[in-house]
Amino acid sequence: MLIPKKYRPAAAIIVVILISVVMLFISTGGGSDTGMLRKMILDVAGPMERVVRAPLDRIAEVWSRYLFLVGIGEENRRLKREIHRLKNQLLQYQEGYLEGVRLQKLLTLKEQSAYPALPVRVIGIDQKSLLKTILINKGSAHGVRNNLPVINDQGVLGRIVETSWHVSRVLLISDGNSNIDALIQGTRVQGILQGSGAKRCMLKYIAKTEEVKAGDQVVTSGMTEVFPNGLMLGTVIRADRKDPGLFQKIEVAPAVDFNRLEEALVLIIPERKRK
Repeated sequence: MLIPKKYRPAAAIIVVILISVVMLFISTGGGSDTGMLRKMILDVAGPMERVVRAPLDRIAEVWSRYLFLVGIGEENRRLKREIHRLKNQLLQYQEGYLEGVRLQKLLTLKEQSAYPALPVRVIGIDQKSLLKTILINKGSAHGVRNNLPVINDQGVLGRIVETSWHVSRVLLISDGNSNIDALIQGTRVQGILQGSGAKRCMLKYIAKTEEVKAGDQVVTSGMTEVFPNGLMLGTVIRADRKDPGLFQKIEVAPAVDFNRLEEALVLIIPERKRK
């Protein structure tokens, strides 16, 4: 009769105990000759022990493999955590390297500037409102005042329009309220660069008789007290003479990428230089 499943573990244990007792009896039997009874017990106990031990050995093997896999799983989790930590560390090193490259460019620009330059960090960007402005982390306590030009290694960002003790607001050249005296670098033709509010600028008051083409570079003319001459403003991307009137319609792409503003320089132009 088959043993019910719920009693099978207990039955297996009893069988193992009986076999152990029998083997103990065999091992402690006196004399060197094997009698008939001992021979019969050996013939029966041997196969039974193999039958009983086979599943037990299998269980032990499975258990060992399970412990091995658990160990591998834990090791994999540890390695993944270590990889994640190293990736974060690598990102930090990369950020530090890129920041160092940017700061080196600003340092070179500062050394080349004819005016004292104050390094600043961009701490806020607002290009969704009517005014296209950014906030920088320096103010009147650091010598910043209204109308000082702000530049980076690409070109002109804009000018200071508002200051507190430790924060200032910069009006970007792409804002519609920004007007800068400019000229085309190659031909020296002068005009006014006005922001169009869409990360583009328009170079105004250039006569249709003047030769202007895409790719021409536009720089500050230095005709006003705000911006020194020769600062990069942008590049002509389209010049149209077909509009009615006396002047061309010239579209300029700013030299500065306003989507990637992190550090800049404020040119501290002395008051006597601004007369």
